[in-house]
Amino acid sequence: MNVLALEDPSKLTRLSALAGAGAMAAGSVMVAAFDPTKVHIFPVCPLLALTGIACPGCGLTRAFHALFHGDIVTALDFNLLAPVWAIAFAWIFVSLILLGIRKKGLPMWPTNPKFIYVFFSVLLVFGVLRNIPAWPLTILFP
Repeated sequence: MNVLALEDPSKLTRLSALAGAGAMAAGSVMVAAFDPTKVHIFPVCPLLALTGIACPGCGLTRAFHALFHGDIVTALDFNLLAPVWAIAFAWIFVSLILLGIRKKGLPMWPTNPKFIYVFFSVLLVFGVLRNIPAWPLTILFP
C-alpha cells in the first residue's frame, strides 16, 4: 500500500510527510543559494566521476540552480529532462504537504506502473544518447 494514498494516515505518517517536504524545501534553498558551478558543497555523480559516463540525472543540481534563477535555457543545457524532474518533484512536494496538513495527498501518478515504465524507458534512452560522442548528441552531455 502506498503511504501517500492512505485513507487515514497516522500522526507519525503526517509528521514524516511534513519532515520530507521540509527536507525537500531545505535542499531547494541550498541549491538556489549556492551555485554548484562555483561552490563545491554538493556531491559529484559517482558514475561520472568513476567512468566518465553521464547518468540521466547528471547536471540536475546545476539545472535546478539555473531554474531557480529563471535561466531556463541554461537549465536545459545542463539536463534536458530538468522540466520533467521539476514537475515530478513539485508534485511529490505538494502531495507531502497536503498529506501532512489535510491527511490526504495528491493522487500519486508517479507510482503508477505505466508511468514508471515510460519514465525509466525515457531515462534509459536519454542516458544512452547523451553519452554517444557524435554531434548533435554531444550537446546532451552535461
